[in-house]
Amino acid sequence: MHLLHRIPLLALVSSATLQVAYAGPPLNITFPEKPPASSINVVDSNFIGISWELSSFDTLWGKTVATIPHAMKNYLHNIVARLQKPLRIRVGGNGMDGSTYVPGQKTFIEHTDPEAYFNDIPVNFGPVMFDVMNSMYDTVGPMQFTIGLSMRTPHDFSNVVTLAKAAHEKLGDRLDAMLLGNEPDLYAGHGERDAYDIPTYVKEIGDAVDHLRDAKVLDRPIIGGPTICCGWNLSTILDAGLDQYPYKHYTVQRYPQHNCGGPNEKNTNLTYYLSHMNVAPFLNWQQEGMARAQELDIPVLLTEYNSVACGGSNISSTFGAGLWAVDVGLKAAAVNYSAVFLHTREHDITYNLFDPPTPETSTEPGWITGSTYYSALFLAEVAAAEGSIIVDLNLNNSNSNPEALAAAYGIYDNGGTERGKLALLNFADKQPQVYNIPAGISSTVQVRILTAPEVLERKNISWAGQTVGNNGDLQGVQMTEAVKCADGCAIEVPGPGAALVFLGNSRIFTGNSTIAGIGGYLSGAKISSSPLLGLSSALVLLSTWLML
Repeated sequence: MHLLHRIPLLALVSSATLQVAYAGPPLNITFPEKPPASSINVVDSNFIGISWELSSFDTLWGKTVATIPHAMKNYLHNIVARLQKPLRIRVGGNGMDGSTYVPGQKTFIEHTDPEAYFNDIPVNFGPVMFDVMNSMYDTVGPMQFTIGLSMRTPHDFSNVVTLAKAAHEKLGDRLDAMLLGNEPDLYAGHGERDAYDIPTYVKEIGDAVDHLRDAKVLDRPIIGGPTICCGWNLSTILDAGLDQYPYKHYTVQRYPQHNCGGPNEKNTNLTYYLSHMNVAPFLNWQQEGMARAQELDIPVLLTEYNSVACGGSNISSTFGAGLWAVDVGLKAAAVNYSAVFLHTREHDITYNLFDPPTPETSTEPGWITGSTYYSALFLAEVAAAEGSIIVDLNLNNSNSNPEALAAAYGIYDNGGTERGKLALLNFADKQPQVYNIPAGISSTVQVRILTAPEVLERKNISWAGQTVGNNGDLQGVQMTEAVKCADGCAIEVPGPGAALVFLGNSRIFTGNSTIAGIGGYLSGAKISSSPLLGLSSALVLLSTWLML
């Protein structure tokens, strides 16, 4: 169990306040009544999703329907309960691009190459995957699934078609998209294809679409791509002819640093992640292509992001990296991404959202929660049921000031038509920051805090006063501070930390989102005797949304 820290969640600034070393002078928030005319990107409440590497998927979701880990039920339901639309789940990655779907296979996953490079692990997988995904949906609530389809063997699309037909049949309307290819801009560099280029890729996409159309799996928009990461530009691919195909989403993925060659000065530098100024350049690498996508009315998704590619580094599990993940999620919505997916992988990868005790004992308690899972919890409460427009308020010139340790976002709810929330970020280490909200914004505000004692903290993290236990369960009393604000108010955010400030007319999640008690299929431990715990979320209502 993670212990709650003793930093105050919220303090009103007054003459009675104890002497504290603040990160800087109070910062005045400017929150216009309406978003700028240029801000038109309305994101749904489920703009935060989770991306999973196929090769380790069974160690996290369970090898059979009967052995789905109780911890994962809780981890997922904690997020589902905070959304008003289905949780986005993507299964893919480099390994899936090299894997084979085997319709007659009785097991979920079979590893085929014990000497495989750890960043590209091929497997054989069977229909049990879809059974487990459907069972998880039925247990924790609505999800929309995205799977990867390989483009590595364009001379033979038979397995691609077989997988697409199986996904279409077994997942039905729960299947949101199938992504054609994973990071094709790295195929040549990784030795997957010789002299691979964009014209060749686009031609092969046409061939793949023809095969999928003949298989009658394109009865609705369901194809996504190109899922580029590094060497190609979306605009160039669209110009080469990708725009002629019936894509539902255009997809990209991005990491600011990589650890493919081992630790170095860049991938172990937490300071980079604590500067809000670095977030826009990280996200804006495909601006021209995103503008084209907007003209075509096709959403752009960031289907994979995290701190350091190739498994993370020593900074990836820190609270500082988790705070950065929140900043990226908010900024992505502000610069026209429709959704973002935090990526998680096999056991002991440092940027993971969660880890089982061991890959073999995922059905047991003893799970470890990563800082980025708290990022997902925070982001799951940001957008409204009717959609929201998120605007970077450029607090204290934070978009261009390298010394700025604070940032702020305005969140316009009801489809972007009215002020609904503020997100206030403080990157300072062990130093609180005061944010002044002006009069006339709201008569009262409700405040929830994400914080840890320091940026290097890895375990002692809390969201709204709660920490995540070793069974994926939220522990402690959910804390929301009510502040009178008709004449303006001052909100103190711990350093490091982030506050989500709900204005008076905003809905806010309250309640217990834990649905599964401690159980152990391997050790023989039993489900909690509580008549509520362990039941399907469809049967037991443990959480509510309140209109303040």
